[in-house]
Amino acid sequence: MSEIIVAANWKMNKTVTESNDLVKEILKEVPVIDSVTCIVFPPFLSLPSVANLIKGSSIKLGAQNMHSAQKGAFTGEVSGLMLQDYCSYVLLGHSERRVLFGETDEFVNEKLAGAIEFGLRPIVCVGEQSSDRARGLTENVIRSQIKNSLKDIEGINDIIVAYEPVWAIGTGTAASPEDAEEVNKFIRDELALMFGSEKVLQTPILYGGSVTEDNIAEFLAKPNVNGALIGGASLSSEGFTQILQNACNLT
Repeated sequence: MSEIIVAANWKMNKTVTESNDLVKEILKEVPVIDSVTCIVFPPFLSLPSVANLIKGSSIKLGAQNMHSAQKGAFTGEVSGLMLQDYCSYVLLGHSERRVLFGETDEFVNEKLAGAIEFGLRPIVCVGEQSSDRARGLTENVIRSQIKNSLKDIEGINDIIVAYEPVWAIGTGTAASPEDAEEVNKFIRDELALMFGSEKVLQTPILYGGSVTEDNIAEFLAKPNVNGALIGGASLSSEGFTQILQNACNLT
């Protein structure tokens, strides 16, 4: 059975003080998380203080993005070398990075290589737009993103993949658990063609898109949905800890 992961992407929300307060509340409400891997992804400015607060706890820390280069003239960017003192995880290819900032599969691939080099465990995000789905192109889009984002990567062991249908992110309309299972199974099959069937059996494949405490159990009941990448519902300790508790109850 694959590892179960519950990841909280706070996006561009929470000041440093607010991030600290949220983490303290989560630690107070869920002091021990032993059957699920819990990762929080605060904004860059909050990483040092959150890292200090969760030290010794079961909560893991990740960055929402990184540049592929170690250093250089990339104003406003953050490298894996800079992140490795605080983080053990990093999000790559999130739909908002792809859609709003024009990040290509090729750039995601460069970032993935950089993340591996600096010892960061990546969550590589893939997903189709509503127009792709309406035209029956979901599998074509996902296949292309998987093949190009993971091109020339030697091993799958520490890589996590997250399926995020763009039409479900922040809309309040989640994909059905059946839809998520269908696409996640397709992702696993595509990974198997690249890395071998045995090696991808343990690869966590998450679902992201309007996940809440009310629907998390339905998603995790599916064999190829190994966790969730949570946005808006992770911004309150009450909602997020309930999601965690519901996930833990299933494992």
